[in-house]
Amino acid sequence: MERQPHSARRYGNRASVLAPVCLALVLTGAAASDVPVYVFPEPAIDDPPKHYICFKTDVSIDIDGRIDEPAWREAPWTDEFVDIEGDRGSSPRFSTRVKMLWDDEYFYVAAEMEEPDVWATLTERDAVIFHDNDFEVFIDPDGDTHEYYELEVNAFGTEWDLLLTKPYRDGGTAIDSWDIQGLRTGVWVDGTLNDPGDTDAGWSIELAMPWAVLEECAHKPTPPEDGDQWRVNFSRVEWKTEVIDGGYVKLLNPESGRPLPEDNWVWSPQGLVNMHYPEMWGFVQFSGLPAEAALSGYTPDPSNAARFALLELYYKERTFFGNNGAYTDDLETLRLGEAPDGVNWPPDISVTPGSFEASITSRNGTTLHISEDGHVW
Repeated sequence: MERQPHSARRYGNRASVLAPVCLALVLTGAAASDVPVYVFPEPAIDDPPKHYICFKTDVSIDIDGRIDEPAWREAPWTDEFVDIEGDRGSSPRFSTRVKMLWDDEYFYVAAEMEEPDVWATLTERDAVIFHDNDFEVFIDPDGDTHEYYELEVNAFGTEWDLLLTKPYRDGGTAIDSWDIQGLRTGVWVDGTLNDPGDTDAGWSIELAMPWAVLEECAHKPTPPEDGDQWRVNFSRVEWKTEVIDGGYVKLLNPESGRPLPEDNWVWSPQGLVNMHYPEMWGFVQFSGLPAEAALSGYTPDPSNAARFALLELYYKERTFFGNNGAYTDDLETLRLGEAPDGVNWPPDISVTPGSFEASITSRNGTTLHISEDGHVW
């Protein structure tokens, strides 16, 4: 049997309702009903993704996990992390926030995580790191929802890096053997690792990711130019534990005997329990200025209105296909609602029984396209 990538097993559990195999369970003949049998999962959130200005530094950063260099002191913090579902979820029990910087060689990320019990068990690179408490980074350089990166690190500094061809919902696969060559990782524990006998303040992490590797999915030279925007998000996995025989043990569901579900806290909320909706990741805008100048302001991409209108169409097409086994170019059937602001309406849609392509033009003249696998270009 072909070995499934670790992450496919992971999100089969954490977001099983989102798995593409749901389509195999759809009953036929649903078109005659007002209520579809299958509904493709859509992000249940009204707020736009978060944004952040990532300033440039010309000061050397020692990647030791301590966020104390002068460059870090000037860089702004992100908003505090929230539940992955946004307001629908519970407020995180512990604080998490992030800073970002860049120079000509690296994209830097620093995270500060409040944690009274810092623990880790996994020491082998590319182990399934989310089985421990961890910190995760997701990067889609060109924002097309395909070809993106995932990096997970625990309090030991053990790394798991993946290259995703496209989201699992679209039949994507994880290239587990891919590595961020030249990745630098530093972890610092404010307390004592794996010691239930004391109360820790938390742990922090610094990451330096070489542009030479990230360029692969950017499809343009790196480092970014001033004003470029990448899609980035961060996730923190936190398990509920108890102390047994001097060690940390995950709390179990008394009915199933399995560990209780982990908490998922993120910078930019996804609106559902699945990190693999890259369209919901935050916007990181790169500034060529140092942080202390603080003169750069975030400028939303004027084509975003077209981008999100296409994604809404994609969700509806996936629901229609799940109930009818084909796509449609009938906007009324798709129930897209009123024309969104900032785009020329209606969109152009061409369909075959097993595929579709749609395009929408923004009022600024930019035309974007989307296909049945969610690829935006």
